[in-house]
Formats: sequence, structure tokens, C-alpha cells
Amino acid sequence: MAGAVGHWLHRPLSLAQPSIEMTVEPGDSPRDIAHRLVDAGVLTEPRWLYEYFRWSGQARAIKAGSYEFGAGTRPVDLLRKLVDGDVTLARIRLIEGWTFRQWRAELARHPDLKHEAATLDDAALMAAIGAPGLPPEGRFYPDTYAFSKGSSDLAVLRRALHAMQRHLDNAWQGRLDGLPLKSADEALTLASIVEKETGRASDRPQIAGVFINRLRIGMPLQTDPTVIYGLGAAFDGNLRRRDLETDTPYNTYTRGGLPPTPISMPGRDALLAATRPGTTNALYFVARGDGSSEFSSNLADHNRAVDRYQRRAGKP
Repeated sequence: MAGAVGHWLHRPLSLAQPSIEMTVEPGDSPRDIAHRLVDAGVLTEPRWLYEYFRWSGQARAIKAGSYEFGAGTRPVDLLRKLVDGDVTLARIRLIEGWTFRQWRAELARHPDLKHEAATLDDAALMAAIGAPGLPPEGRFYPDTYAFSKGSSDLAVLRRALHAMQRHLDNAWQGRLDGLPLKSADEALTLASIVEKETGRASDRPQIAGVFINRLRIGMPLQTDPTVIYGLGAAFDGNLRRRDLETDTPYNTYTRGGLPPTPISMPGRDALLAATRPGTTNALYFVARGDGSSEFSSNLADHNRAVDRYQRRAGKP
């Protein structure tokens, strides 16, 4: 009998497919796990797996998570993987410049996440991840996050929240002296604007320098992305003159200084640009149409640049 058991333990299990996936839920008993494995496609008696888990003395050490088992997996390999917590990881990429609304939509679409945020409004969501009262916009670091299948979307957001705080703290601690920014939160807001305004990465420091120059002299920032953010779902893709003239807390044409919150999720380079802007005398910039920007130090030169790069291209 012992020889037969030893032979079974070290013989590859038959699988219904080349590889199978299964999930151990928190609180699953050894018997539950054995049945989950068989239901997933391990072609053996669940009782044999259950008895092996009990006999090994490691049944209580099996960790919750999603697992993948391929051809050649033996019972001893299977249990080792379960005990080690060698889980299958899924990934989600959250993009620089996206708004929190876009992030929520991306998380909601991911098939491998447990969607616990779906029933929460923004305020309740922030409280659930340990940041009560904090507006969510701009507070999450854009990156690719790996997670065990079946993890909560709130867990991913919690990691992104902590990552942004670390990157923001580092950028703020390394800031240049004399910036017209009162706090790390203001730097985050500026970085979010720089992120939305930048078409070519190398322009970020100079774009940040333009906004810093405007803040220093009390000149309105006059940046379209803040106006668009203030329009919210009402924005149809076409920014009109009346939109620029309609006052909202985010309209930097009608109001001076920074908007009340960030307008997007800035990445590391935008954070560094906001806290270590390029040295420039420029007060204006306009997109050239190839991703880069043309910078000007006075309105006359700026108007000529607008005429060259936008009006002649058929833009209003």
C-alpha cells in the first residue's frame, strides 16, 4: 500500500487540458480545495488529494490565491505550489494622464479582479482604501500592477495610492528653491497639467517652466486641459470659445493660479518636471503638430507661432 501511495505521489497527474487554473478562496477546507482541483480539470479522485493534504500535515499552510498547473505536475508538486503560495499573476496597466474616471473604468473591465469598488462612490472608495476625505484625482501612480487573480480592485488602488505618495514625496523633497508652489499637493496639481499638455517627453521641463513663470507673475495659466476637465462628461471633443469664457473652478482662463485639484494622474517625469522645471524665459507655447511645442517669451512671437502651426493647419 505504501508503495502504491508513493508511486501516485510522484507520478504526473492527468489533466483535462494542457494547463488548468483554479482558485483557493480564503477559508476553503482541504476537502474544498481537493474538489476545486478536480472540478478545474485534475483527473483524479478528490478523496486521494484530500487525504494526501491531511496526511502531509501541511493542509493548514495552503494559501489562498489563483494557481495554474501544467503537464507533468505531480501531487507533491501541486501541494508544494499551494503551500508556497506560488500564485498565477494577472496584470493591469494604468496610464499616465488618465483621469480617475478612466482608471475606474479600466479596473471595472478587468476580468481577473474582484470588483468591490463598483458600488462605491469616490468618497466611499477613498475611505475604503485608507484615505478618507482626500479627492481621488491625481492620487494614484500610473504603472503596471501585477496581482493574484481574484484580488480586489481596492487592493490595486491602495498600492497605486501609496506609490504616488512615495514618488510625490521624493519629488517634493528634491524640488528647486524658490518655486511658487506652497505644498506637495500643488506640485501634484501642476504635474497633472504638465502631463496633459506634453506631447513630447523632452518638452516636459520647459512646459513646467512656462507655468512656473506664469505663476510667479500672477498670469493666468490659460491651459485647455483644465477647462476640459471642468466640463466633465459634457465635453464632446470640441473645445469652443464659450467653454473658455464659462467660469468653473477648473477654468484657468477665468481664474488665476492652480485649479483646486489635479486633473489627471501624472507619471514620474511630470512630477520631476513640476518640482525641477527647466530654466526658460518663455511664457507661451503652442503645439507644432508633431508632438513637440514651440515656445515664445512674448505674445507677438506666440501669435506668429499660433498662425504658423495651428491656423494654417485649419485649426480655429
